[in-house]
Amino acid sequence: MARKTMATENNKTRTSTVERGVSVEPMPATAEDTITISYNGLLAQSGAAQVYAHIGYGSNKNWYNVEDIPMNRAKDSWTCDVNPLDSQLNFCFHDGANNWDNNYGHNWSINIHDGERV
Repeated sequence: MARKTMATENNKTRTSTVERGVSVEPMPATAEDTITISYNGLLAQSGAAQVYAHIGYGSNKNWYNVEDIPMNRAKDSWTCDVNPLDSQLNFCFHDGANNWDNNYGHNWSINIHDGERV
């Protein structure tokens, strides 16, 4: 996974992690953050008219609170904002026509930190 450092905001470095056409900002993500997911993977490159982020929480093999979030078309990708509900956010993408991008069956997962320093 490649990591790109962005501008510092409120003493927090905002970074974006990019893998197979997906970026998440900010990284690391904490519970109070609104997370922006950007997608420019296979579905976007295939000309999908709409892309949905399919998100859930828990282990990558047992999701709960699953929902589909319609993504917004941006200049060169699709984006959506998520306010995480738990300590692990899992997601993949679909176009509403039963075409999926699930990272070769592995989905994408990020840990959501509680913001406390250990």
